[in-house]
Amino acid sequence: MAPTEILAEQHTETLRELFRPFSVSVGLLTGSVRGKRRRELLEQISSGAVQVLIGTHALIQPEVHFHQLGLVITDEQHRFGVGQRGALRLKGKEPDILYMTATPIPRTLALSVFGDMDVSTIDQLPGGRKEIKTYWVQDNAMDRVIRFMKHELDQGRQAYVICPLIEESEQLDVQNALDVHGYLTQALPEYSVALMHGKLTPEEKDQVMEAFKEHRAQILVSTTVVEVGVNVPNASLMIIYDADRFGLSQLHQLRGRVGRGSVQSYCVLLADAKSETSREKMRMMTETTDGFKLSGYDLKLRGPGDFFGTKQSGVPSFKLADLVHDYRTLSTARDDAARLVHSEAFWKSDTFRLLREPLIEMGLGESSHLD
Repeated sequence: MAPTEILAEQHTETLRELFRPFSVSVGLLTGSVRGKRRRELLEQISSGAVQVLIGTHALIQPEVHFHQLGLVITDEQHRFGVGQRGALRLKGKEPDILYMTATPIPRTLALSVFGDMDVSTIDQLPGGRKEIKTYWVQDNAMDRVIRFMKHELDQGRQAYVICPLIEESEQLDVQNALDVHGYLTQALPEYSVALMHGKLTPEEKDQVMEAFKEHRAQILVSTTVVEVGVNVPNASLMIIYDADRFGLSQLHQLRGRVGRGSVQSYCVLLADAKSETSREKMRMMTETTDGFKLSGYDLKLRGPGDFFGTKQSGVPSFKLADLVHDYRTLSTARDDAARLVHSEAFWKSDTFRLLREPLIEMGLGESSHLD
């Protein structure tokens, strides 16, 4: 399951290529698949004729029935709610679960402490790639930014320009994509500037992305619709307007759209950050490209959420531990607790009676009820 049609289509292309030698059937289910084609695909899914299914939120619709769902992979899992991720899992009988994300959201980091998930970290760049250089500049430095963009474009590179809004808003004093598109078209007339936003139809989005991938457009002005699922190795520059209005997770995801080739890539954060929190957020982005460090900061900022519910942020009811600073201690305590509840002594010895009784009252009177 992927959060956007662009990303789902990209995964489908990749997996079809990977599985071709093994005669594995790969299907794609999104909101754009309708009518007869949809009915046929749903039949193939329930019969098991489709062995690997990629899709968007369409996968969790009631009419989707899997023949025998054994593995659930959620890509960019921070873009889905807890309920949505759970709904896909419930379509199988205890399937294996793999969540993937470049920036773990606070609840994810917190749950990893509790042992609900094992965490594997890929902390190295793929071979031949360079770390993205990130700069924070004030809005009044736009002329310098345009000169830097022209320098990159003159070398045959491409650039993303991200805006928080599609159209002008009276309520918010932020740059909108339509205005920025017009401004860049005038400022850099020798280059083609494309415009992408959520109000375009899937067909229009595909056309814009194809133009950018094929280098017919050198600059792509967009809202955060490109946050995930876009892979253009030739793009070396990411400019984000009003960067202080985005969350750390979003900024990290947007920055990840560049740096996908062998050339040096850059991310420019345009922001007149007025609050101390906003300024700290900008500093964090310029100091690290490590998703776990950013997540740790986000955890301090927002709180790890309601572990056993669906709320994604807030302060937990711990009296002693700090989830960021005490991560290792909590991990050790979790492992000790797991060993204890699976031992015979815990359930029979008087030594552990005070620990055991609350679990029994909660209906967890045997170790098989505890994961």
